[in-house]
Amino acid sequence: MASNNLTFSPKTTVIIAVLSYSFCSGSLVLVNKLILHHLPYPSLVIAFQLISTLIFIQIAESFHCIDVDPVRWKYVKPYLAYTVAFSLGVYCNMKSLSLSNVETIIVFRALAPLLVSVLDALFLGREWPSLKSWGSLGIIALGAYGYAMTDAQFQAQGMSAYLWPTCYLFVISFEMAYGKKIITGVELHTKSGPVMYTNMLGWPPMLGFAYLGGEYGRLMEHLESRAIHPAGIPVLPPAGLALLFLGCIVGTGIGYTGWWCRSKVSAASYTLIGVVNKCLTVLVNLLIWDQHAKPEGILCLSLCLLGGAMYDQAPMRKAGLKGHDDVVVVEAEKEVEAGEMDSLVHNSSRKDVNAT
Repeated sequence: MASNNLTFSPKTTVIIAVLSYSFCSGSLVLVNKLILHHLPYPSLVIAFQLISTLIFIQIAESFHCIDVDPVRWKYVKPYLAYTVAFSLGVYCNMKSLSLSNVETIIVFRALAPLLVSVLDALFLGREWPSLKSWGSLGIIALGAYGYAMTDAQFQAQGMSAYLWPTCYLFVISFEMAYGKKIITGVELHTKSGPVMYTNMLGWPPMLGFAYLGGEYGRLMEHLESRAIHPAGIPVLPPAGLALLFLGCIVGTGIGYTGWWCRSKVSAASYTLIGVVNKCLTVLVNLLIWDQHAKPEGILCLSLCLLGGAMYDQAPMRKAGLKGHDDVVVVEAEKEVEAGEMDSLVHNSSRKDVNAT
């Protein structure tokens, strides 16, 4: 195959993985917000996106376009706990989007690297972050909070609007750390393996959340109130269906790029990249489309990007490296841990402006 002749250095591979994940991550949060405007059923939307990814994997495998790991119980067990956290994280995120604004979610997500850095040191065999890295994480959290305080909706929501974002913060922190743990400890041999297992185990809980949230009843009421197709089929909003289709494409992309990026950097760095990208997405949105953006808000988001550029990935502890079997990232860290992680985040942010 031609792809076998195309090789990249470890540093280039990390950069490509980061940029790919950043583009999908930044796009999906905005696409899902638009979907919920037309189809306010967060759990059903996510379930549909997860099932669509599974269908894509099965079709691609049947045409021999990709290889997929077989379904084995020994693989299901470690991914089951991750899937519970993944499902809860997605649900909390979608509930946050439906009740709050994007800025509120960014503030709480900006705190996640602080928690994940602690989990990295306690359970994943890494050193504690340097003072410079702690400072950069603090700058990101401060910048996100400062931006939110310039937003009138954030100030008017009250504490009740922060319940779901708070749940999202703790769930996503566990998910990020545990996801790194299983990708280095579970011997799946294809890139589609982690994507298939998380989506296969993730959509049933989403349907359960939809039932608990009364989404089926609301959907039926919505269909009954809509115009009927000449063939007698209830009609959903065409714009919502188009956005849902786009969300399925981006959701499949983030499934692959997310696990690829996670395998190349530490759990804290992976979390940080997601935060910086979301801040960058909002910043670009403000500069291009929102003519009423406050200069203070733009300054605070720029502060977040500055904090991301200052961050240095914590190295593996020499005594703990073998015990934690963090084999996947060793080759990449030969290039990245020598001081390139700060420029990596900076370069990914700058290049993602052009991509966005």
